[in-house]
Amino acid sequence: MEQRISLITLGVADLAQARRFYEGLGWQAGMAVGDEVVFFQLNGLILSLYSLTALARDAGVTETSSGFAGITLAHNVRDEAEVDAVLSEAERAGGRIVKPASRAEWGGYSGYFADPDGYLWEVAHNPGFPLDTEGNARLG
Repeated sequence: MEQRISLITLGVADLAQARRFYEGLGWQAGMAVGDEVVFFQLNGLILSLYSLTALARDAGVTETSSGFAGITLAHNVRDEAEVDAVLSEAERAGGRIVKPASRAEWGGYSGYFADPDGYLWEVAHNPGFPLDTEGNARLG
């Protein structure tokens, strides 16, 4: 298997609400399929929002709705001021600040917000993972 993630899918309770939230962050949906899934083209991967019921059915599992399942998503930015700006933007779009931005023990600056389904996003300025001109994080 090649070392790559192509797509991240979040199972959401209310697809329209989730779409409004991510569009409220300034993201543009690239494609939608009915009322079951919306795709956002990111740098080198795709984020999809999928009806939780349809996603569980597709995977052949039972439905659960716990935003924290031992993973978080991260959005790295170029400087500390941008961390604060993105957290504010997420809150204005309907997200909930879980951890206000602060200095991190690993040398950066970060905070967390939860989207409407409780998925946790870290917003971080990490000097060890600089962003290239296209916004891709690179191992320092």
